Amino acid sequence: MVPPRIMIIAGESSGDLHGAGLIREIRRLRPETGIVGIGGPKMAAAGMTCFYSTDQMAILGFTEVVRHFPLIRRVHNRLIRELEASPPDLLILIDYPGFNLRFAKQAKLRGIPVLYYISPQVWAWGTGRVPKIARLVDKMAVIFAFEEEIYRKAGLDVTFVGHPLLDSLPSGLDAELFKKEMGFSEETKLFGLLPGSRAQEVQKLLPEMIRTFRRLKKAFPELQGVVSQSPQLSPSFYKPFLSGELKLTAHTHALMQASHFMMVASGTATLEAVFYGNPFVVTYKISRTSYFLGRFLVSVKNIGLVNIVAGRRIVPEFIQHNFRAEKMAPVIAGILTDRERYRNIQTDLQQIRTKLGSPGASARVAEMALKMMERS
Repeated sequence: MVPPRIMIIAGESSGDLHGAGLIREIRRLRPETGIVGIGGPKMAAAGMTCFYSTDQMAILGFTEVVRHFPLIRRVHNRLIRELEASPPDLLILIDYPGFNLRFAKQAKLRGIPVLYYISPQVWAWGTGRVPKIARLVDKMAVIFAFEEEIYRKAGLDVTFVGHPLLDSLPSGLDAELFKKEMGFSEETKLFGLLPGSRAQEVQKLLPEMIRTFRRLKKAFPELQGVVSQSPQLSPSFYKPFLSGELKLTAHTHALMQASHFMMVASGTATLEAVFYGNPFVVTYKISRTSYFLGRFLVSVKNIGLVNIVAGRRIVPEFIQHNFRAEKMAPVIAGILTDRERYRNIQTDLQQIRTKLGSPGASARVAEMALKMMERS
């Protein structure tokens, strides 16, 4: 019997993380399954043969996509050749909708079933794309409970599986030990700067984050700044940004656990911060052209996932022209000096964590994938 074959496409570091968990569960249930596609180092380590890396595919903003279009077209055409030469029994798409929805059409034309894991954020871009998605996708596995109704109304087979972060985030971290290893005392109040995982994000966000920290440091001299290093970037990449008062760590989750307050780039990291429960603000900045176009396309009031899941703004957001030290520092200072507000944010973050479902998302999606292959 020919072993089953699955193609998986993930285009960003968060997709690499969640894709790796899914691959491990598939291999646990069906060790002989061949898995190919686009992924990062975590998916490769879990056993996937990668045609391209997420490092190549992680592109931020509209203008950046236009600039990288030749690469995107080359990757798209290569994968079509793979579909025709060795058709997989199942195509699994992980987020990354700009590329994945176009490729889903190619799979459907060839009769290959499509499972979409981690839905395109249609609640941000408008639900007008949902009928198109329903035509291209056979099964949708969503990670936010409120997404189920959106797809079900369009007649799409959809299941809320819970958020995979609950499977992958380390628990039981020792904040005091982390501070000691960083050269701080147990009483130190850490201020975490988390500028994202991609070079573009770090270049746009970190300088202003540092300016904000320096302003706060004058009013709160007890604060000690620590910058989170992306696993995709080397320490030398950060060297031009840092000075003597800031330290760098690759232990991002330990930093989240130990920080008294944080500045976090919008994205999955805001939900990771929810898991550890310490107050933070959401930051985001892209090119002016991308932001101008996005204003006409994005239909949500809040951009941070933490606020979207909450259904209201529980942590401040500083987006584009508001992402300035002069605007951020006074707001953060207000939270740091208002103990009741600080505790209220902590309470709200704990409540959001319960909305993320229960652990086991990767296992549930793996079982879903194998059932789809059996039916096909």
